[in-house]
Amino acid sequence: MHVRMEAPEPLLIGLVANEPSGDLLGAALARAIRAQCPEARFVGVAGPRMREVGCETLFDMERLSVMGLTEVLAHLPELLGLRRRLREHFIAHPPAVFIGVDAPDFNLGLERQLRERGIKTVHLVSPTVWAWRAGRVKGIRRAVDRMLCIFPFEEDFLRQHGVPATYVGHPLADEIPLAVDRAEARAALGLPADAPIIALLPGSRAGEMRRLAAPFIGTARRCLQSRPELRFVVPLVNARLRALFEAELQRLDPDLPMTLVDGHSREAIAAADVVLTASGTATLETLLLKRPMVVAYRLHPLTYHLVKWLKLVKVPYVAMANLLAGRALAPEFLQDDCRPERLAPALLAYLDDPERVAEIQAEYDRIHRELRRDAAASAAQAVLELIDYRLSPS
Repeated sequence: MHVRMEAPEPLLIGLVANEPSGDLLGAALARAIRAQCPEARFVGVAGPRMREVGCETLFDMERLSVMGLTEVLAHLPELLGLRRRLREHFIAHPPAVFIGVDAPDFNLGLERQLRERGIKTVHLVSPTVWAWRAGRVKGIRRAVDRMLCIFPFEEDFLRQHGVPATYVGHPLADEIPLAVDRAEARAALGLPADAPIIALLPGSRAGEMRRLAAPFIGTARRCLQSRPELRFVVPLVNARLRALFEAELQRLDPDLPMTLVDGHSREAIAAADVVLTASGTATLETLLLKRPMVVAYRLHPLTYHLVKWLKLVKVPYVAMANLLAGRALAPEFLQDDCRPERLAPALLAYLDDPERVAEIQAEYDRIHRELRRDAAASAAQAVLELIDYRLSPS
């Protein structure tokens, strides 16, 4: 008698990322889950990297990419509407587990609502409750069945506050090799092999670009006045941010020797001798690529004054690279200090101090090795254990 074997039902997983860094993390996690569960189907909000591994997106990820207290207020009706649509979708089509990737102000509320309906929830990347707005830990307890932490100090902090947490390491630390070839990166981007190069990373959000493009371009111009042989490379996340940067470049100094590239931020950092970057995931990527950096950032003025007035920040540095090092290896220039006359000397100082650069690279190498834990596979295992998934016998 012929027995017809039924194909396994796909394991439905909700997955929502809100910005390019979350897109990268979400893609790594989806790939690792698929390695253990080939029939897994991912539905939610995905960027280009997640779509490349087969994630289905319900709407454009950029619609969720908003940062800052005042910016969020301006977009609040749309954000709440999008979250309501996601909640209704997942209640109508319940996944085995819902995973929110970063963006805690958006995802934790959605996770809490879904968890109240009996859907298992996971959050990847602990909110920085150890750094600011510590009161959020109560909401995290209500929202998640498992918090996946990518930095070593987060697991103990959360467990002490009653949140089930697992340290998995950082996917970028696994993905980026311990040593990268500068010449190879330059060749890939068509950059000169022998000129000193500074990479400029003015952010991955429109608001960041509007506040940082001008001071970054001004810094490049000032650096060039001291070192005419300098060249600059600027990786830009998408066409919208490229248009914003190009408009500022045309307005301020269209003749600067700049190479603009679509994406390829990792190659641009690897190709550089020194990096000027906005605060954010790019500081970690620069650390892992062992490049000395200067960190600059400007918040919306109202956001900045609210943060200061409410004393919301509890850590000494804004750059994750400095938090992991426990000291300011990367100079930070924030708000009114984020101006060319401060940034340019800090960048140029690296070019004249190889001993300082070597010391920084040695410390970054140590941190890189500590963060290497096969993070995506560890996170995937934690997710599948939470839903009691078992591989079918072959």
